[in-house]
Amino acid sequence: MQEAKSEELKSLEKKEYQNLVNQVKPKPPLLKNFLWAFGVGGFICVIAQMLLNYLLFRGMSETDAGSSVAVVMVFLGALLTGIGVYDKIGEKAGAGSIVPITGFANVIIASAMEFKREGYIFGVGARIFSIAGPTLLFGFTASVLIGLISYWLK
Repeated sequence: MQEAKSEELKSLEKKEYQNLVNQVKPKPPLLKNFLWAFGVGGFICVIAQMLLNYLLFRGMSETDAGSSVAVVMVFLGALLTGIGVYDKIGEKAGAGSIVPITGFANVIIASAMEFKREGYIFGVGARIFSIAGPTLLFGFTASVLIGLISYWLK
């Protein structure tokens, strides 16, 4: 009987505390955050589209141009992460910086850079594959499954 009252009192105290926290914590500027995310994500995509249009204009096939743009954008994301610029973009843009393909490069490189103190070969070089491995495995597996489903539906 006494334990039930004690648990009920603790539950009420937790609810009261949560209500106080909700009253005091600042409200995030949602519209501003949304506009930054949309603007930065859109800008990254505009850069990729301009590069694609340029490569198509120069006579590259659509498949080759698309592959080239993907490689360039992943490289740029990795480069900007390595020199510390992409993290600053991510602080301001939030999800707008992780949605495009450059976000993939950022996640892989930023995770590997945590091991920089162990050296570039045994730290970053070795860890980048242990981090990228599960991501790539999931991507390859999903691609194969989607390809098989697409093939069987035709």
